[in-house]
Amino acid sequence: MAIFGPLGVTELIIILIIVLVLFGPRRLPQMGEAIGKTIRQLKKSQAADEEEEEEEELEEEPKKKTKKSKKTKRTDEDEEE
Repeated sequence: MAIFGPLGVTELIIILIIVLVLFGPRRLPQMGEAIGKTIRQLKKSQAADEEEEEEEELEEEPKKKTKKSKKTKRTDEDEEE
């Protein structure tokens, strides 16, 4: 069960029993739904942040290329003289 990291089956069962005792069987579906919504929102915001970073990188790349092309033009002019 690599999904849960270092937690084994026994630890997961103990955690589930503790949650069941603390919150009761009536509230478990509500809690599961709330946790699911939270995880979805976190994934969406993470994906949006990654897209934003990629767009910024793509915007910066042409700037770097134009700077390099200016340098090569200068060296070409120097060679002609």
